[in-house]
Amino acid sequence: MSLLGFHRVLIFTGIVFCAAFAWFEAARAARGSGSALLAGVFFLFAVGLAVYLIRMRAWLGYGESRSEPES
Repeated sequence: MSLLGFHRVLIFTGIVFCAAFAWFEAARAARGSGSALLAGVFFLFAVGLAVYLIRMRAWLGYGESRSEPES
């Protein structure tokens, strides 16, 4: 597995953790104690990591210098 592939696995694990924790805190939000705020923050973390995972190849510059052979 390449370093990029391993990085993707770690980012995906972070997305799952953040989304699960946001869901857990949202379920506790009815009790108060700042759980709704914490759920919102971790939801935003999950969304941010998902955007990073989707756009990672473009940000790292992979796939931009491919040129098709001329016929």
